[in-house]
Amino acid sequence: MSHELTLAAVDLGASSGRVMAARVGPDRLDLTEVHRFANRPVRTGGTLHWDVLSLHAGVLDGLRAAGRVDGGHLHGVGIDSWAVDVGLLDADGALLGNPVHYRDARHATAVPAVHAVVPPEELYRVSGLQHLPFNTVFQLAAMRGTAQFAAARTALLVPDLLAYWLTGAVGAEVTNASTTGLLDATTREWSWDLVDRLGLDRGLLAPLRQPGERLGELRDDVLAETGLTGPVPLVAVGSHDTASAVVGVPASTDRFAYVSCGTWSLVGVELEKPVLTEASRAAGFTNELGVDGTVRYLRNVMGLWLLQESQRTWTAAGLPADLPDLLAAAAQVPAFTALVDPDDPRFLPPGDVPARIAQVCAETGQTAPPGQAGTVRCILDSLALAYRRTVRRAAALSGREVEVVHLVGGGARNTLLCQLTADACGLPVLAGPVEAAALGNVLVQARGLGALSGGLPELRALLRQTQDAQLYLPTPGTGAAWDAAEARLR
Repeated sequence: MSHELTLAAVDLGASSGRVMAARVGPDRLDLTEVHRFANRPVRTGGTLHWDVLSLHAGVLDGLRAAGRVDGGHLHGVGIDSWAVDVGLLDADGALLGNPVHYRDARHATAVPAVHAVVPPEELYRVSGLQHLPFNTVFQLAAMRGTAQFAAARTALLVPDLLAYWLTGAVGAEVTNASTTGLLDATTREWSWDLVDRLGLDRGLLAPLRQPGERLGELRDDVLAETGLTGPVPLVAVGSHDTASAVVGVPASTDRFAYVSCGTWSLVGVELEKPVLTEASRAAGFTNELGVDGTVRYLRNVMGLWLLQESQRTWTAAGLPADLPDLLAAAAQVPAFTALVDPDDPRFLPPGDVPARIAQVCAETGQTAPPGQAGTVRCILDSLALAYRRTVRRAAALSGREVEVVHLVGGGARNTLLCQLTADACGLPVLAGPVEAAALGNVLVQARGLGALSGGLPELRALLRQTQDAQLYLPTPGTGAAWDAAEARLR
């Protein structure tokens, strides 16, 4: 095998999917987007589903495009996506129905029944997972009593389902399996005790796979449809997109925090073992498994959703909503004119976020932010404060010292947010790469196929050598103002 490989990274998000082609070798890491496709959930019979056949078609189109980069040849494929949602297969391996979307209301109906058998404190001590009403454990409990569930023999998370269709191999990649609520965060194996107590069939859960393992090779019909020349191995990567994004953090020591910043922001530290204390549960922190035996100890923060929804609202009203112009105007607005808690549940549904911000300000005795620029400044100041609070809490609860914050994902392009984050945290912020998840995906593939060697430090050294990151230093003398803002918001 040559020292340089051509690889395809399938990276599926909640609103779109894309396939990236990469050239990877000991001194090379290039990434090109070759295909992007919509991911549109569909409501049918009152239930919100993922259109998983459409996603599969998008993946096939993307693999065809990736193969054209190197004359029909691909050395490997890896898939990452969002977590928790499952497809059920019958005894013949046929899909019994489209996976239900995590935003569907029915999952929450099963929470009391699960907690009656296993109290939330005990669930956390085993799985280390932050309570979210759509965790897979609640989804499976909500399906109980249906004909579909009675016929189910295997439950596969979305990346594992697509991998099965591409190769015929059945498995559960461990970073995504850790979001089900049925994996033991300490042993990194299925918790058969939990499975049995909840009355679930052990056979539903597929054998666990580790990032870097070869899952199988693309089926002959897949090769024929994509025009690829076989054999093409499918390699398990950190199939939870955040697991891949954290591999894609170009850290040079272990004393770092990360903000994986897109529609949601995932803020935390990388650890060797989970933090399963009651204080950690009460603070809303989750222990998701990472690549190479690591733990992603993190908390969800609302993220750029607030800004995206504001832009949508303004566009619909015929107002200018060009992001660079908005950021330039927001930079001229005095800091802390208005502050909100980004995680206020009122901001979660789609809609008029600027009006909701004004309402929260009125309730808290603040003047509503002045105009569009004021609203943008309020959102970014409030996000930076949330990042500061979460980074400090993660460090305190885990005992991990933090010397630098790595901000990766789409938010790395937002220069004002990056600077405010450095000021708020009182720490240097390294922003980039924007494509951290796809980079983490191909790094783990390349190592699994023998083109790279070493652990996460060696993979991250290649990132630092080949990818750009922008350094933001805290503005001297601003610490006291952020302390005051923190106290005011409290």
